[in-house]
Amino acid sequence: MTAYRLGRLSIALSIVTLVLCGVGAGQAPQPPATAAVADPDPDRFAKAINEFERWDSRNSPPHSPVLFVGSSTIVGWKTHESFPKLPVINRGFGGAHLSDVLHYFDRVVKPYPARVILLYAGDNDIADGKTPERVRDDYRTFVQRVRELLPDTPIIYISIKPSTLRWAQWPQMKAANALIKEMSDASQHLYFADTATPTLGEDGTPRKQWLKDDGLHLSDEGYRQWTGIVAPLIEQALKAK
Repeated sequence: MTAYRLGRLSIALSIVTLVLCGVGAGQAPQPPATAAVADPDPDRFAKAINEFERWDSRNSPPHSPVLFVGSSTIVGWKTHESFPKLPVINRGFGGAHLSDVLHYFDRVVKPYPARVILLYAGDNDIADGKTPERVRDDYRTFVQRVRELLPDTPIIYISIKPSTLRWAQWPQMKAANALIKEMSDASQHLYFADTATPTLGEDGTPRKQWLKDDGLHLSDEGYRQWTGIVAPLIEQALKAK
């Protein structure tokens, strides 16, 4: 075979290889499935954390509180009104990843010797491309940090919610919920609050009346329903301690 024919054969084989790999027909190469997503800069919450500490310097936090911490779902939850009989502290900061909660752990968890800790985080993590396994692993780190301070304090993980805006990410969010539930079921003093399943309607999609018009955050009705789900679990955790 001549060098000319060998050259044409080599080119043809290269084109076939590109098509089979999904690069042909104008399709861009896909990044490796294991590509790591960097944690966002926690300094974006510096002002919010400073406000928490400023409040604490002027007020007396309740003794042995029920601590709510996490992202905007916690921020928007009127926890003092929803749980009037409990000594509640709300330390939510909107947009937070689990990595942010870990970064500010010594400033939003450690100062309060909580009787029960409730955490909502992971929603933004998945939306920004983190894997369910990474969410589970970051939660495990959170639990370890709590255990170093409060070995017997119950921790309630509030499941990542399905939402209209992030419906495309729901399979990954659901997988993260399943991993954390499995972890919680196998661990003492860990609880999993399944608020996600009731948030889905009979057609299997998020209940619109439970969400604000932005299709992401909970409405007043959504918070009312979630309070009804979470309150008995807090009571159970308090009795079990």
